[in-house]
Amino acid sequence: MSLEVAVAVPFKQQGTTRLGEGEFVVALALDRSWFSPDQAKRLIDVAAGRGLLAREDGEIVAQFDPSGISIPAEFEPDESILREQSTFERILDALVAAGHDKQEAVAVINETQRSLEVSVEAAAALYARRHDVEIVGAAQAARDQLGE
Repeated sequence: MSLEVAVAVPFKQQGTTRLGEGEFVVALALDRSWFSPDQAKRLIDVAAGRGLLAREDGEIVAQFDPSGISIPAEFEPDESILREQSTFERILDALVAAGHDKQEAVAVINETQRSLEVSVEAAAALYARRHDVEIVGAAQAARDQLGE
């Protein structure tokens, strides 16, 4: 959630859903002093990987409604949001967001991994599919990892 909040700030600040990359970086690096310019650019890559941002015609475009995001007064993002989540983490987040108990899901995923002798990503994707949880981007990443 803090990734979405951090990404929403520049858009809310400008009252738009489209910004130039420079505007986005200035809002986070200079206006807020949350990140260095390089870290702000990294945030764009991470957020794009999570489907929160897209690059269109040289602009950064929010793939969500920034105006619907509440930004707490004392909010300051942690640098950990600059780390891309693994495929497993993304699938697990989707499962939890769909109402699944995290510990129970991990236990079943681990058992599936052992019994089928597959990667944890493949086992998590299978668990999500069996429970009708949508994980399109993460599922493709899991498939890609199977090929490696």
